[in-house]
Amino acid sequence: MFSKKEYKTRINKTKQSMLQHGVEVLVLSNPSNMCYLTGYNAWSFYVHQAVIICIDEKEPIWIGRGMDAKGAELTTWMKPENIITYPDDYVQSSIKHPYDFIAEVLIEKGKGDRKIGVELDAFYYTGKCHERMMIGLPEAELKDTGRLVSWVRLIKSDKEVDYMRKAAYIVKQAMSAAYEKIDVGVRENDVAAAIYNAQIYGSDTFGGDYPSIVPMMPTGEQTGSPHLTWTDKKYEKGDLVTVEIAGAYRRYNVPMARTISLGKAEDRVLDVGKVVQEGIEETLAFMKPGHTAAEVSNVWTNVIAKYGYTKESRIGYSVGLSYPPDWGEHTISIRKHDNSILEPNMIFHFMPGMWYDDFGVSITESILVTETGIERLTDFDREIYEKDVD
Repeated sequence: MFSKKEYKTRINKTKQSMLQHGVEVLVLSNPSNMCYLTGYNAWSFYVHQAVIICIDEKEPIWIGRGMDAKGAELTTWMKPENIITYPDDYVQSSIKHPYDFIAEVLIEKGKGDRKIGVELDAFYYTGKCHERMMIGLPEAELKDTGRLVSWVRLIKSDKEVDYMRKAAYIVKQAMSAAYEKIDVGVRENDVAAAIYNAQIYGSDTFGGDYPSIVPMMPTGEQTGSPHLTWTDKKYEKGDLVTVEIAGAYRRYNVPMARTISLGKAEDRVLDVGKVVQEGIEETLAFMKPGHTAAEVSNVWTNVIAKYGYTKESRIGYSVGLSYPPDWGEHTISIRKHDNSILEPNMIFHFMPGMWYDDFGVSITESILVTETGIERLTDFDREIYEKDVD
């Protein structure tokens, strides 16, 4: 997906960060980080796999299931000898574990007594993985390196930005499909199907990838809980619906959320929508390189406070290359006390949703930090969509 030069630049930046963390070997289990450094792209993360970066080695090592080796050869830039596989009897065994094998490889390569960084908080690095590493590498010092590679990924290259522009086009088409399909008497799952069709179709010139999160589209009272998906229930007149989806291109995700009312929306919903839109306009106008995430959050807080509103949860986070179950990069969050400084080519999902006991309003934007401010990646009406119904 990228030039060998770009991958090597990523490796070098990762090694610089490893030195700062005091580790000589880095064992990655997060498929987003694995793909970022090697290009490996497959739905194989349901079994244990790893990419290993060594300070004193030029290329990474990929370790995974035997049947996935060909996929690694086809999608990565590394030499074939750096693609190492474990036998299938390691898969879901009560006796063996893939991280036993990974520990053995590290010992064979003379890395068994090194300071080794692991991703303790990754979805894919389980307690069992860490236990087997501790048993298999008694002479090593295992250190939690947190989201080391995620922070390296934070500032996008021009080609990554181009991929995300394509993903932004796709999410716009998918949201348009939701607006067109949703109606009284239509099943929720039929709207989800229309969204999926648009997400995967993409455009006539480039196709879509699978997003890292399924469509989230709660209805009615459920809109107060933003992470519900869909059922086979039919929509009714007066229903309020929030739709949060993403477009994805070559694993790069660009999310967006909007709020739809089947018929005239309640005044309280429209009132919240107006405040959210004013908050979005003023906050995005403030965002530029040099400002901190906390300063951005304070602008939003002050705008909604004028109308008597408060919001405790964060209002945004960095996005980019990702695999299920999340499209976030787990680095900067736009909230108070996050003093991370914004820089050009960072990309955020700005998502100031407001949720209450019996309704919610979600209106979000994915934005690119530029040299002078921000650029909306999607050009889609933010007004609460009140659909005409019979």
